[in-house]
Parts: sequence; structure tokens; C-alpha cells
Amino acid sequence: MNARTRYAAYAVLAAVAIGAATRLDGWTYRHFVMVDVYEHDWGRLLRMVGYLPTWIAVAVGAAAADRRVRTWREAATTPCAFVLYAATLGGLVAEPLKILIRRDRPDAGHGTYMFRAWSDRPLSSAGFGMPSSHAIVAFGAAAMLWRVYPRGRALWVALAIGCAATRVASHAHFLSDVVVAAMLGPVVAVAATRGNPAPVLAGRP
Repeated sequence: MNARTRYAAYAVLAAVAIGAATRLDGWTYRHFVMVDVYEHDWGRLLRMVGYLPTWIAVAVGAAAADRRVRTWREAATTPCAFVLYAATLGGLVAEPLKILIRRDRPDAGHGTYMFRAWSDRPLSSAGFGMPSSHAIVAFGAAAMLWRVYPRGRALWVALAIGCAATRVASHAHFLSDVVVAAMLGPVVAVAATRGNPAPVLAGRP
């Protein structure tokens, strides 16, 4: 299967997944609820998977622990550095998309879609939920981790799904908010390797 066919297949998969999630938004808002999820240690842990400073700490720590890394330039090409790039790019992509789509978080309309007019704070993403910033950071990092440490792919994906699930259960996002983010995660991971994919594909430990 060539690259164009793979991209087309992924686009179809993404469209189907987002369409299905949109149909389920109301049901998950009413039934998939755990508003105190972040009062539990495991819930806070999963949320941190979508917190960009988590990946900054991981990348810096990994570079410091690698005795072969002697310069900042070498640190910038370690696998964990590319994980950070993917997570960061995901966060950067999420904010302008929120401003363009302008859909409020679920509780604003008690589970129904509410959109903010362009005349109301046109350049502010505060209060918007589509796509979920936490979820796109988590899935971007997971997609890159899959590439550089493929043996742990089940764990990376499970952590990202867990992060997304807590965002829905806490009523911070609709299901479709996190599904869109999940579909964008691999896209930002691929984009993060453009121009310098060799260190990632080599999977240097």
C-alpha cells in the first residue's frame, strides 16, 4: 500500500470515527460521567499524560540520563525529544482549531452544542472544547512513542485513551472533541518528523 492510499484510508477512518462519536455525544454526556475523576490519583495521572510540561520533563530527564548526549544539538535528536515535538505541535494545533470551530464545552449547553459568535472574543480559545488540547497532546506523544519504542505501543495508546476518557467523564469535553484529537495525534507525530526523521526511525534508546 503506497503512502497516498494509506492517507486516504486514514482519512476515511477518521471521518467514520468522528461521525460515530458525534452521534454518541449526547449519550456519553448523560451516561459516561465521573465528575470527581480528578479527585482520584489515577485520574490525575491520566490527565497529566495530556499536560505538555509532563513531556518537557520526560525529554529533559531522558537527555540528562543518556551519557552519549553531550550537547544540546544531540539532545534535540533523541527519541524523547521527538516525543516532545509531537506533543508540542499537538498543543499548538489545538488552539487555532478551537478558535475556528468555536464550540463550547458540554456543560455550557447542558449536553447540547453551543457555538460562540465571532463578535464575542474572536481570538480567545477560552471555554472552547473542539478539539481537546489534553487529548491531542496525549495522542501526539503516544503516536511518536509508538514509532520510537514500538514494543510499548499498547501502553502508550492505553494512556492516551485513558487521558481522553477522563476528559469526557469529567464533562470537560464531548466524545467527539477527544476523537478529533485522537485522529489528529498521528498526523502531528508525522509532521513532527518532517525534515529530520532519521533519529526517530532509528529508535535510539
